[in-house]
Amino acid sequence: MNNTKKIIPDTFKETIIKDFTFLKSSKNLDEAFNRGIPLPQSGGHLMPLASFHAEDPLLIEELAAWRTRHADTYPSQFPVTIEGTKNWILNKVIGVSDRILFLILDRYGNRIGHVGFANCLNDDSSMEVDNVLRGRDNCHPGIMSEAMRELIKWSQNTLWPEKIFLRVMHNNARAIHFYERLSFIEKTRLPLRKHQNGDVVQFLPPAEGDSSKPDRFFVLMEHALPKYAPESLILTAGPSISPREVNYATDAARSGWNNQWNKYLKEFEGAFGDYVGCKYALATSSCTGALHIALAALGIGPGDEVIVPDITWVATANAVLYVGATPVFCDIHKDTWVMDVKSARSLITSKTKAIMPVHLYGHPCDMEAVLALAKEYSLYVVEDAAPSIGAEYHNQRTGSFGHFAAFSFQGAKLAVTGEGGMLVCNDEALYKKAYAIWDQGRAPGTFWIQSNGLKYKMSNIQAAIGLGQIQRNDAMVRAKRRIFEWYCEGLQGVPHLSLSKEPINTRSIYWMSSVLLQEKSPIGRDALIAELKNHKIDTRPVFPAISQYPIWPMKQTPQPVAKHVGDNAINLPSGVCLKREEVEYVCATIRNIFKAYK
Repeated sequence: MNNTKKIIPDTFKETIIKDFTFLKSSKNLDEAFNRGIPLPQSGGHLMPLASFHAEDPLLIEELAAWRTRHADTYPSQFPVTIEGTKNWILNKVIGVSDRILFLILDRYGNRIGHVGFANCLNDDSSMEVDNVLRGRDNCHPGIMSEAMRELIKWSQNTLWPEKIFLRVMHNNARAIHFYERLSFIEKTRLPLRKHQNGDVVQFLPPAEGDSSKPDRFFVLMEHALPKYAPESLILTAGPSISPREVNYATDAARSGWNNQWNKYLKEFEGAFGDYVGCKYALATSSCTGALHIALAALGIGPGDEVIVPDITWVATANAVLYVGATPVFCDIHKDTWVMDVKSARSLITSKTKAIMPVHLYGHPCDMEAVLALAKEYSLYVVEDAAPSIGAEYHNQRTGSFGHFAAFSFQGAKLAVTGEGGMLVCNDEALYKKAYAIWDQGRAPGTFWIQSNGLKYKMSNIQAAIGLGQIQRNDAMVRAKRRIFEWYCEGLQGVPHLSLSKEPINTRSIYWMSSVLLQEKSPIGRDALIAELKNHKIDTRPVFPAISQYPIWPMKQTPQPVAKHVGDNAINLPSGVCLKREEVEYVCATIRNIFKAYK
C-alpha cells in the first residue's frame, strides 16, 4: 500500500522564510560574502542584500541611479530619491519575508546589477524572479546570464520550488529575448491599465468588468528546460549544501579553536537531539562508531548475541563484532525491506541480549512490534537509524524509540558532514556511560583514564556543516519525497518492476528510491544496471544478504526474502538535488529497456 503523503506547501513556505531571513541577516561584508552565491564562470558573486547595506551611501546612490535609468521597465514609476531608496531596501526588501535581492558583483567586487526573488509564500510552491537589472554596461560579458542561471540553480538545489516564473513588460523586447535564451517561455499576457497621480505612474491589473483596451501587458514567463539529455553520469546520491553551511563552516575554521573548540559540536548535538526527540546526543566520527559505543555502554560482549536484519550495510553487524558479540541475522519484509519481527522472534535464544532494527533507506521499522518483542524477552533495542533522519513512525521520529539510536552523516546520506554520526538516547544513566566511553574513559575534567574508552569524536568544523544541514532537513526530506513521487508517476505500469514504498503509518524520507525486479523479469538486475550505465545513469545494487559474508563467527543460511531482495533490487538515482527532467529520463530509459527485452 502506498502511504505517501502529498508534499505539504507549508514546508516550502517555512523554508523560504527561514532561509531568506538567514541570508538577509548578515551584519557585515564578510558574512554577506559567505552567505552568497559564487559565479564560477566570471569569477563574480551574488551577495544577498542585508540591513547594513542601507548604511552605504555609495550603494544607495547607485541603486537610485539604476532605478531612474530603467524606470520604464517597472510597473510603478515615480521620482527616485536617496531616502526613498534606503526605505525601499529596509521596508520592501529586508522587511518582506518572502523577498530577497542579490547584488551582482564582478570579479573585482564592482556592483554591476541586482536580481532576486519575490512572492514566494503561495500554495503552489512557486518563486518569482524579481528585480533583474543590469546597472553597468561595461561588465564581464555574459555575467547577467550567469547570475540568472546560478540563482535558479541555487533555488532548485536548496529551496526546491515547483515552478519559477517572472513578469516582464511586453514592450521590453530586449529583456524578453534575454529570458528566452535562459529557457523561459511565455505562458500568458496580463493586461495592465495606466494610473497617474501627480508624478507617480502605476500600471495595474484592470478592475473587474473593465473591458477597455489595455495600456500595457505583463508577459508571464515560466522557466522550462529543453528536452533533457544527460551530459554526464546521473549519480545515485549527492547532498544539498547551502550558504548556511558555508557560513558556519567558515566561522568554525576561523574561530572554532581553543575556548571555542566545541561551539558547533554543542549546537549541533542540541539541535539534533531536539529534532529527533531525544534528550541526549553525542556527535561521533561515524554511525559505526556510534553503534559501537552504544553496544559497549549496554555491556554487550563475548558470549552475547544481537539480532540484526539480513539486509543492511555491514557496519550494523560489524559493531556487534567490535564488542566481541555474535550477530544473528533475521529476515526482512518483502514489501518494505525492514526487519521482520516474526523472523527475529524465531532466532531469540538465552544468549540474545539486544535487537537492532534498521530503518533501511529511510523506511521506518515497525517499532511497536520491535519494542513489544524486546520487552517480552528483556532485550535492549539499538536503532540503526543511519539513513532515516526525519523519518517518522506513528508521528514519532526514528531514533527516539530504543535504548540508543545511531545516525549517519556520510557524504551520500540526506544530511551530511562528509563523514560522521550521532548517538542519541533518552536515559541519563546510559548517556553517562556512553559519554565516558566516547571520551576515552577519562575522569571528567582531567587526563586521568579510569576505564576503557574509544576514540570516535566528530570535529567542530564537521559539526558546523551538520548544524546547517539539520536546520534544513525538513526541506530536504520534502525534496526526497518529491523525487519518489516522480518515480511513482514515471514507472507506473512498468511490468516486472515494483518500487519499495514506506510502511503503513510511517513517513519515510526515501533516502533511496529503490526498485525490485520480479521473478519473471525479462532482464536481470546486473544487466539492467549495465544498460542504465550505458545511458549515463548511475545505480547501485541493494545490499546483499550480509549473512553470506565469510567474516561472521556463526555461519547462517541467508534469509529467503533478504536473499531475493539482495539479488534483485536496485537503488535508482536519488540525490536530493535531482531534477524532475532527470527522473523522467531515468524512467523513460527503464521503460525502453524493458520494451527492448520483452
